[in-house]
Amino acid sequence: LTQRLCPPQGFEPSEELRLGLVQLLSLLLQRCGASAAPYLADVIRILQATLLDHYAEVRRESCRCAVACAQAMPEHFHMQSESLIKPLMQTISHQHYRVRVDVIQATGTVIQFGNGKSVDDVLSHLAQRLFDEIPKVRHAVTTVIGEWLLHLRDRYSYFHKLIPLLLGSFTDEIPENTKLAWTYWEKIGLQWEKENEEDLKDKMDFSVSPSHYPKGVTRPGLGCRELVSRNLSKILPGLCHDITDWVESTRIKASQLLYTLLLHAEDHITQHMELLLRTLYQACLDEESDVVKNCVKAAELIGTFVSPKVSLRLITSAFEKTPKPSCIMVLTAVIRGSPKEILQPHLADLGNTLSQAGVCQRSEEVFYMEQLLCSVQAFVEVCQEDCKEISLQLMKVLVTIMAIPCSQHLKEKVEETMSSLAEVQQLDSFLCLYKQHIIQLMEWVSVSCDCWTCYSPEILQLEVIATHSGPVISEALNNFILILTTCLQPNKDPQMRLKLFTVLSQLLQKASETVNSQGLFPSYLETVIKDILAPNLQWHAGRTAAAIRTTAVSCLWALIHCEMLSPEEISKVKGELMPQIIAAMDEDSKITRLMACRIVGVFLKVCGGQFDEDKFTKIYTEVLKRLDDASCDVRLAAAHTLTNWFKCLKDSDVKSAMERHIEFLYQELLIYLDDPDQNTQNAVLEVLKEGSGLYPELLVKEIEGVVHKHQTPAYCNQLLHHIQSATASA
Repeated sequence: LTQRLCPPQGFEPSEELRLGLVQLLSLLLQRCGASAAPYLADVIRILQATLLDHYAEVRRESCRCAVACAQAMPEHFHMQSESLIKPLMQTISHQHYRVRVDVIQATGTVIQFGNGKSVDDVLSHLAQRLFDEIPKVRHAVTTVIGEWLLHLRDRYSYFHKLIPLLLGSFTDEIPENTKLAWTYWEKIGLQWEKENEEDLKDKMDFSVSPSHYPKGVTRPGLGCRELVSRNLSKILPGLCHDITDWVESTRIKASQLLYTLLLHAEDHITQHMELLLRTLYQACLDEESDVVKNCVKAAELIGTFVSPKVSLRLITSAFEKTPKPSCIMVLTAVIRGSPKEILQPHLADLGNTLSQAGVCQRSEEVFYMEQLLCSVQAFVEVCQEDCKEISLQLMKVLVTIMAIPCSQHLKEKVEETMSSLAEVQQLDSFLCLYKQHIIQLMEWVSVSCDCWTCYSPEILQLEVIATHSGPVISEALNNFILILTTCLQPNKDPQMRLKLFTVLSQLLQKASETVNSQGLFPSYLETVIKDILAPNLQWHAGRTAAAIRTTAVSCLWALIHCEMLSPEEISKVKGELMPQIIAAMDEDSKITRLMACRIVGVFLKVCGGQFDEDKFTKIYTEVLKRLDDASCDVRLAAAHTLTNWFKCLKDSDVKSAMERHIEFLYQELLIYLDDPDQNTQNAVLEVLKEGSGLYPELLVKEIEGVVHKHQTPAYCNQLLHHIQSATASA
């Protein structure tokens, strides 16, 4: 056999004959048993050659032959067993899965009956086979590792190397493999308990089950837990390295194993917290979602088994450096895994940490904001009514999330979380939360309002508080107006003023549902107009300054439109505001011109009788220019304003002094009866009808002088008819 199968003496070219020869060798070993011991060296030489044969069946038979050899003469085999390890490991990755299965089984027996030191040489190869695509290969590895942990003579020396391989099969996708691994593991734990009964006597007699344990998970036996706990310090460093490996499958397997180990280690996790947290911070940023999911589950076990005094102190200390999204993710998982009663003493510190500007305002990344929101949700779910203690801090975090422009898609989730927070405090809605904290929230954002710029996050937070709190903002008007007065001075950052004016404009458009829901806003009108609006209506160069004037005019129009400004108030402020409003009619912005025309019309309607000749003259000359405006809306607004102008002059003392101006106005208005827009023509006709009552003879004279020039003489005839009817009635 040696001559036919071992080079260099000779080599049998026929595959079938080589297979038959190896089968003959197996039969010899089975029949002769220990009697074949004198020929062990020759058998090993044959197997070294045939284990690397090109024919797969020869390799398989050689594996069975190696098993027969080990079992036939165990007293002598251990001296030669190491010689078979190298060819076996060269064959363990063979392309035929049946060959791989036979090699794994042969390796198990060779080391079981041979030299235990060879375990180190084969472990890495067996670990690779746990990633094999064929379930039977993984089944073979699980069986071999389980047998070694039960029967290997030097198994105590290799527990820390073999346990991870067996526990790795707990997450196998094939239920049979998972069940096999659990079966072996339970046997191993029970065996270790018996072998170390004296050492475990106290724990066996006085063992108490933990009051808080993950739902739906069976607690491993004492022997299994002790085995992991005592070997964890040797297993963990290598495992933490594998979780950050460049190979995706390795990272997934390592993260699954981490959860299993921590489930067994229970409170023994405490002494490894620093290494664990460093690893989890890194692994929770992994691109592979399975790795992140497994690491979050592992972090929940930290909350279950480790005292919050230790775990939370270490996690919050990481926030003092540069908090990453993964830090918040781990904190959230720890909170979810912790029992409510144990968390309660630490709530205030946690709430203060999360609501610090350095944490909740650290980044505008969507992922970071999502993790912050998850942490608040975890507090609400776990702590329930205890959240009342940190309700303000959680509201600060939620307001900050909603304030970040890139996290608008989270708005609904934030509102749901606010509603949940209100519910656990037995409040009706999140508006009640705002009502509970509105003054504190306004004080929080206004601390540094004197130094705000357009980049200050507090502006966005103020916008959320003011617009999202609905009618509740009216309860903090004093704080709100004080912030606006401070920040809307002309010497402040223009972009910041523009943002705040936009917020104010939004609120004033629905004043009865926001700032004036309690009817208190009118008491602040003088401050709003004199200290906020009037200074910002002054002309300054630049687009931003123009935009500020637009929003200021819009705010003023909103005040007038919603009738918050009473006639008395309008009379008080007209002198201060009229010059700026008249100037605003010449702005580049169509909206500014439109609003300015409307505001002047209201001023005329309310207190036009108090104007003198100069004021009337100034108004009509500027309004008349707007009849040439490119915007049809502005032209119509200007016509409406001129109607009010004529109405004011009817009963005014300056009517006679304005005769020359009225005559000029008649002449100009008659020209606009030929405006290409029919709506404008109709509006101008109505203006002239209103104005005809002042000096009808003058108007008739002007009409007769130009009627033949008009493209639409019908309007002139209609106007003449109106004057005649009015004169007859008079």
